[in-house]
This record gives sequence, C-alpha cells and structure tokens, in this order.
Amino acid sequence: MIKKIAYQGRPGAYSHLVCLKAFPKYEPVACESFEEVFKKTEDKKTNISLIPIENSQAGRVADIHNLLPMSKLVITGEYFHKVNHHLLGCLGSSLATIETAESHLHALAQCKEFLVEKKIKPVVSADTAGAAEEISKVNDKTRAAIASELAAKIYNLTILASNIEDAVNNTTRFLIMKESSEEDRLRDTDYITSFIFQVRNIPSALFKALGGFSTNKINMLKIESYMLKGSFKATQFYADIEGHPQDDNVKQAFEELGFFSKEVKILGCYPASRLRKN
Repeated sequence: MIKKIAYQGRPGAYSHLVCLKAFPKYEPVACESFEEVFKKTEDKKTNISLIPIENSQAGRVADIHNLLPMSKLVITGEYFHKVNHHLLGCLGSSLATIETAESHLHALAQCKEFLVEKKIKPVVSADTAGAAEEISKVNDKTRAAIASELAAKIYNLTILASNIEDAVNNTTRFLIMKESSEEDRLRDTDYITSFIFQVRNIPSALFKALGGFSTNKINMLKIESYMLKGSFKATQFYADIEGHPQDDNVKQAFEELGFFSKEVKILGCYPASRLRKN
C-alpha cells in the first residue's frame, strides 16, 4: 500500500517540492488549507502531514501556532528547505518580454531587488503554484510567475531566470507530523522538544516559569507569544528547547514550568536536523 503525505497548496507549491525531496517514496496529497492537511492525517487518509512553520526571511507562518494546539497529531521531525525562486514564463517568452511577475506576497518581497533591477512590476497572487498555473493558461509573453522549478515542470513553463531570491540563506523550516511518535529514543542523538504553555496571571509569572530552564542548563532555541482568540488578556507561548522529556534536567524544568502555568502541552520531541550544526 502506497504511503501518503499531505501538504497545503496546489501541485508545484514549495511544500509539494519538499514532500518529493524529504519523502520520495510517499504520494503527495494537495490540500486547500492547513486545517485540511491536519485532518487528512487525523482521519488516516494520509500517513504524514508536512507543515511549514517559519521562514528565515518572512518569519512564522500565519495561523500555524493557533492550529498546532488543536491538532491531535504530534511533531516527529523537522526539515529545512532552502528556497530558490525562479521566474517562469510561457513558451516563447523571454526575460526581455516580461512586464509583470505574479506570485505570493512573500515570494515577491523575497525577490524585490531582482524585480526592481529588471523593471518588472510585482503582482500579488494567492500562492506561487497558483500563479504559475494562471500564467500557463493565459499564454501572455509579458506576464510571468515566481515559483518553483517543480511548478515550471508541472505547468509546462520556461524558466527565464533561476535563483532570483535576494537572500542566499532563504530557508523554510517544516514540521513532520504524525498520529503518534513511533520511534524509541535514539542514542547519541540531539533532540528538540516543542511545547506550548500559558502562564498564571501573577506578577513575574513568565520569568519564574522559564527559570527552571536556566537553572537546569537547558538551551531554549525559540520562544514566541501570540494572542488567543483575539484577546489582549490571554497570551499563549510556543517554545523549542534542546533536550528530551526523558532527560532529568528537562523533567525538572517542566515541573517548574507547570507550577507557574495554567496549561502546558508538549507538541512533540524529535531528532534535531543535522543542518542545525552547520
């Protein structure tokens, strides 16, 4: 039976490209929304959900932090993908004929210097692959799309310029999510634990809640705050730390975190990507 992996976007999206690279033996399943991605795996229609969580240029992906706590899935891995944007045109077009470039807002922003230099007007589209599909239909030699090389192949477009992103380190971090964690803890492997928490409404609660990580010498890789349901009074925190919940120092830190928090939920513990060491 063929295993399947769910991703958000149309065929040719960067998430689709990552599915093929990270899980070449899995069948990618396109989904309209992140909610649908989660549900596909929760309903056992797919084996894995691939979720982009943050980009080195654009920051965190909208809505993901609100969706993660509600999902029944757990994080079992991470994957870093270097984003390479390409200018795609219909057959017969050239860089000299292009007047406009259509793509997702973030992709356009990440290629701003190239577009200014070539005097190409940016046009916002819903997504990169959707822009490529649109360009393939109109057959207009003055219009182009900024998308992946996979989109060029799927929609039979010509790559007019490659690697046009402004930043050479433009990287997106993806989370690999499954119904449960199937693997036992690996020896001699660095782990990351991701979790969310809400602190109690008392003075210095956040300072005290995080104190256990400092005293137990745990490296906190990231902490982000965001409002819950649009309320200015309810704040939730998302955090990544180095370590595994079975480690004694991590256990002690979570005990202290729990004392000063209304809620603590571990979203997953998983091997750290080897790219973190570079």
